[in-house]
Amino acid sequence: MSGARQRPAGRARNWSWNRIDDGLARALVASNHPAAGDLVLDLGAGDGVITRRLATTGATVLAFELHPARARLLRERFADDPVKVIRADVGDLRLPRRPFRVVANPPFDGVSAILARLTHPSSRLERADVVLPRSVAFAWSDRFDRRRAIWRLAVASNLPRSGFTPRPRIDLVHAVITRR
Repeated sequence: MSGARQRPAGRARNWSWNRIDDGLARALVASNHPAAGDLVLDLGAGDGVITRRLATTGATVLAFELHPARARLLRERFADDPVKVIRADVGDLRLPRRPFRVVANPPFDGVSAILARLTHPSSRLERADVVLPRSVAFAWSDRFDRRRAIWRLAVASNLPRSGFTPRPRIDLVHAVITRR
């Protein structure tokens, strides 16, 4: 279900991170409707704001975090919860073979690769509620529409820059990915 490859030589690691506030995390999780027995991925779990909300639903949570210190803190914080913390680059993750959901504020560096993997024809993704740069969300929505793809990406809402620390320089949206 998980794995990480070595980053190619010469490619710098981008540790930038925009922490999502608890109110926005709560709204993302509520929109996704995870329930006991569901498998939910938090891609780029950071300090666990979304993970914490997911853990209260009874779902099994896989929290992916590459940064070593944050991954260690997540393991400590969720030791008694149905959460498995996986230290891996989300751009390299192998998807579960069973149906799964995603609720995430993924790293924006390489987000198109993440979307491509989640929406591969063999993906068992049921629904994803993700924070995306506005331009990326609209580009992927158009791409799916033009290709009459099996996937649909809809913008559920614009997100306030004040809901993130540090404030992003770009417009962000709550995007929902579902099968048609």
